[in-house]
Amino acid sequence: MLMPAWRWGFDSRNVARVLAGVLLLAAVQAASADVSFKTTRIKVGPHPLKVEVAASDPERSQGLMYREKLGKDDGMLFIFDEPGYHSMWMKHTLIPLSVAFLDADGRILNILDMEPRTLDTHIAAGPARYAIETNKGWFGEKRIKAGDRVTGLPKLP
Repeated sequence: MLMPAWRWGFDSRNVARVLAGVLLLAAVQAASADVSFKTTRIKVGPHPLKVEVAASDPERSQGLMYREKLGKDDGMLFIFDEPGYHSMWMKHTLIPLSVAFLDADGRILNILDMEPRTLDTHIAAGPARYAIETNKGWFGEKRIKAGDRVTGLPKLP
């Protein structure tokens, strides 16, 4: 037999809020499960990197959120519709990442490290058409810096 929430000492408004939060989280996770990414291989300087491609708004919005791990030489390539001072944040991202912003020619504009579960904004140093996210420190380990080139990028629309 179920007892009313008030008999357990719960305020029914708090129970409703908790249920609404659970339903919202389930909806977000269900929506994110619908996003699937194509993969490709690119070269960052001379180093190969397997990337999932985020080229649409839903793909870019999902990014690497809720992932618990990322392969050693794996990442995500974001393709932006227009050049701009695009930015990244990590609110629902569970793993530390580095991001490189690139211009339309594949030249790295800047590289930034990002901490998981933060609202810090990480902004391109110039008009970017691409961004690459990978494990934090990957670019540094490979001695990749601003000005280096990325090849094998998909053509821009």
